[in-house]
Amino acid sequence: MNEPGDRREITVQRYSGLAQLALAGGAPLDCEADAFTDGCFGAAAYPETGDIPEAALRASLGCGNPLAVADLREGETVLDLGSGGGLDVLLSARRVGPTGRAYGLDASSDMLTLARTNARQAGADNVEFLHGHIEEIPLADGAVDVVISNCVINLSLDKRRVLAEAFRVLRQGGRLGISDVIADDETDPTARAAAERRVGCANGTLTTREYERLLQGVGFTGIRITPTSDAGGGLRSAIVQASRPGT
Repeated sequence: MNEPGDRREITVQRYSGLAQLALAGGAPLDCEADAFTDGCFGAAAYPETGDIPEAALRASLGCGNPLAVADLREGETVLDLGSGGGLDVLLSARRVGPTGRAYGLDASSDMLTLARTNARQAGADNVEFLHGHIEEIPLADGAVDVVISNCVINLSLDKRRVLAEAFRVLRQGGRLGISDVIADDETDPTARAAAERRVGCANGTLTTREYERLLQGVGFTGIRITPTSDAGGGLRSAIVQASRPGT
């Protein structure tokens, strides 16, 4: 069996290959083509993208649109966990405006190259892309107002640590708004594993109850988990919202 470090590196290399494909003009896909049949996968989840670079749209590998619930405001600082080709960062940068800032964090150097290229093409100067793992966010405590993520937390082998890190870097009163794949509570384990392979969740999914338990355990309140589309086999894409208590 692969050690956790090996499994994490396999995931990084997988997405590095997808980034290289996007940089070469291809259209990467990290799940089977029919995984999200109702149009909530990838760039189809974004009704308006304006003049976002085509490569950022091609590399959109998410399972929803976290910006639809993040309620970003002028002047805020936002962090995207697993920022990939930079689509959510660039859209966030527009919403927070020139007095705000949008960070993207990714473990793949190739994804960072793609994202930085897209940011230059978009003329976005209030963005910064960081190299690192979502279990070890390279930002100070209370550094951001909002944490978003799009179909990335399911890729982590230590989902509790990811959520604890998100809580740590949020300011008091800060908000979490993420898209992810979740499993129905009573899904047969064999069917669930097969569905996870088809959708590309190489390191497993959480059920709604498991997500709620982890979020509560690290300190989040106001937790809301809303399924958005059926991925089959007991899996669904969902929006997960929560907040760090204020003073």
